[in-house]
Amino acid sequence: MSRKLLSVMLLLASGFVSACGFEPLYVQNKHSSAWYYGSEFDTSISDEMAQIKVGVIADRFGQQIRNNLLDLLTPKGTPKKAKYRLEVKLISKEVTQQALRRDITATSERVVYRVGYKLLEGSEVLVSGDSVAYVSYDILANPYSTTTAQKKTETDAAKIIADDIALRLGAYFHSKHSYKKVMQDDI
Repeated sequence: MSRKLLSVMLLLASGFVSACGFEPLYVQNKHSSAWYYGSEFDTSISDEMAQIKVGVIADRFGQQIRNNLLDLLTPKGTPKKAKYRLEVKLISKEVTQQALRRDITATSERVVYRVGYKLLEGSEVLVSGDSVAYVSYDILANPYSTTTAQKKTETDAAKIIADDIALRLGAYFHSKHSYKKVMQDDI
C-alpha cells in the first residue's frame, strides 16, 4: 500500500470520527464551529459541579465514596457557599460465595454494593438514582491476603460508584446547560 493512499485513508477516517457526534461532557465549545481543537471552551458545567457540597456518608466505605466524589466534583476544595447538596447512602451490600470446591468451601466471593444518591437544590430534588458496583476477590489460604483483597475490592467499588455518580451529575448539568443555551438562542 502506498503512503499516499494510506494518508488519504487516515484523513477520511479522521473525518468520520470527528462527525460522529461525540463531544466533551464537562465543557461546551463557545463557538458554533463543530471543531473543538483550538477553540475556546465554556467551563460553566464544571464550575456548576464545583458548587456541590457532598454530605457525610456513614462507615469506611462511605468515607471512600465521599473522598472520591470530592476529588471528582470539587477538585479545588469544598465550596464556601454551596448551591447544591449531594446525599449518598449505602442501600445494601450483598456477598455471594462462588467457585465452590468439592468440600463446599468457596474460592472466591462476589460483592454487590448498592448506593442511593440525590442532588438537592434547597429542598428540591434535582437528580436521584441508584448506583451499583460489582466486585469480586479470591479467598486465599493466607487470611491476611484475603483481608487485603477484600479491602482492595471495597476501595475499587467506592471508586466505581463515585465515578458513576459524578458522570450522571455531569450529564444532568450538561443537559441543563444545553437546554438553557437552546432557549437563549431561540429568544
